Amino acid sequence: MVIYEAGAYDVIVIGAGHAGCEAALAAARLGCNTLLITLSMEGIALMPCNPSIGGPAKAQLVREIDALGGEMGINIDKANLQVRTINTGKGPAVQAIRAQADKYEYHQVMLKTLLTERNLHVLMAEVEEIEVSNYKVTSIITKTGARFLTKAIVVTSGTYLKGRIIVGDVAFDGGPGNQFPAVRLSDCLKELGFTMGRFKTGTPPRIDRKSVDFSKMVEQPGDDMDLRFSYITEPNQREQLSCWLTHSNTKTHALVMDNLDRAPMYTGAITGKGPRYCPSFEDKVVRFSHKDSHQLFIEPESRTTDEMYIQGLNTSLPEDVQIQVLHSIKGLENVRIIRTGYAIEYDYILPSQLKLTLETKNIAGLFTAGQINGTSGYEEAAAQGLIAGINAALQVQEKEPFVLKRNEAFIGVLIDDLLTGEIDEPYRLLTSRAEYRLLLRQDNADLRLTEIGRKIGLVDDYRWQIFQQKKAELEEEIDHLKKTTYTPADNFMTDFLKQKDSAALKDRTSLWDILKRPEITVNDYINLGLINTQTPSILEQIQIQSKYEGYINKQADQVKKFLKMENKKIPLNIKYEEVMSLSNEATHKLNQVRPTSIGQASRLFGVNPADINVLLIYLEKEKRK
Repeated sequence: MVIYEAGAYDVIVIGAGHAGCEAALAAARLGCNTLLITLSMEGIALMPCNPSIGGPAKAQLVREIDALGGEMGINIDKANLQVRTINTGKGPAVQAIRAQADKYEYHQVMLKTLLTERNLHVLMAEVEEIEVSNYKVTSIITKTGARFLTKAIVVTSGTYLKGRIIVGDVAFDGGPGNQFPAVRLSDCLKELGFTMGRFKTGTPPRIDRKSVDFSKMVEQPGDDMDLRFSYITEPNQREQLSCWLTHSNTKTHALVMDNLDRAPMYTGAITGKGPRYCPSFEDKVVRFSHKDSHQLFIEPESRTTDEMYIQGLNTSLPEDVQIQVLHSIKGLENVRIIRTGYAIEYDYILPSQLKLTLETKNIAGLFTAGQINGTSGYEEAAAQGLIAGINAALQVQEKEPFVLKRNEAFIGVLIDDLLTGEIDEPYRLLTSRAEYRLLLRQDNADLRLTEIGRKIGLVDDYRWQIFQQKKAELEEEIDHLKKTTYTPADNFMTDFLKQKDSAALKDRTSLWDILKRPEITVNDYINLGLINTQTPSILEQIQIQSKYEGYINKQADQVKKFLKMENKKIPLNIKYEEVMSLSNEATHKLNQVRPTSIGQASRLFGVNPADINVLLIYLEKEKRK
């Protein structure tokens, strides 16, 4: 193959899934001449699994991406089929919105965004080589011999690295949705010294809407209220399409059990570890054998197709068994398959080899983001892509790197977990993983991160103006509620509290403190003319901040203690073998991860409190020297 010089770019992004799109847009918008390389134009922003965005912890990620100036929130607002709020019966820390996406429209809208972005060039090609000199990236080479010089590379290859599709006893090389796999790039990363692992994920069969009997199912409509992911999206009066709920049954489960000898999960044909929080249907039947049924959601994939997705039925069973399983389910007795369910195995890089910027530790200018880092989910991928793209651009421009801490964003939790945890299965972000989740709600992501995005350079003037107006209005309303007070002698307030079965005032009390009572709401204040705004997002903030003020302040105090540990930095050149009394396991783990702070070190699996005390004493002695 003849190698020819094809051009030079500041940043090259390899892969155009959700991580690649965010990485390329961030780098280009920060002023870098950027090349985005994809195996297939049709694979850009592809949704090979459930075509949905959001849900617990994931909605928080999308709102944070949006607040920083990313694209996912804007894109799903333009291309949704249905939007709902999840966990409405729980507190604001775990409430989340979720949108069913039109996967074809989502692809088209993102493709247009990429192709019209200044400083960004999209190219369909397969990257086979990453060239390095003196432990720093210099260029990439495509399968057709094109060499592109570059200062920084972001690899966002998703599940394509040595991808292998498995259906029953049939297996073949391939990427998701029958795309081409990336074979040589995985070997290249190994040759560069990276430790790779093997994971597995799966998808359910897609079925023909015309063959479904919805009369036997429970309709799941979207919410009537205006729900949007992006803080700058205009209200959209799109028709919402319903999802539908049905269940598996004992006959379904018997079919699975009778065919386990043909299930790749149990025959040894699949070697990669699958996601625990999104198991295959056959795995659910075996692991939860005491259950007679499992929920299955029938969800539309587009306004322009009759293809429907079966959430909860990921499977790699043989095709004939999949048909039998479907026909045993209420409402699917005569269903027709459009696409067979399959499992896919793929290579990933162990994330302990990364810095918090998502740059690799051993090769300067090489970043990785998305499922190549061992994660699952479109939202987790997009969040990593945004951070990697930002840091690739900042490095090219010789600026300080950008890192979000665990107390600042769910994105910070995600990346810190990847670097410090034992990633032995595809990682999924959960609200329970964030110890400060009451501070990191989906509703306040703009208040937390927009100013940071502005400093980086991703928040444009339009978004900044909207944010400043909201912030000023919110501060004005809170100040008004705190300064407006009532005494026990005020008949107006006394009568109102009596109507609400609320205790009478004992002392002069502000409207802010009265609102803390569970029976009092901002809607009451609107009806009484006690509040000036009717902006939904402002009212939401007032309600949450007043009701949970005590808990929010308590978590803020916890953050102060957390930051003390985070601010105790560990020198990168420390020799852990010379730290007396440090356990062998801790020494090994600390050498492997090379944490940047005592806080990060304390979260490493295998490093116990005694090891941290030893390390603190050692660092203090070195400081005195």
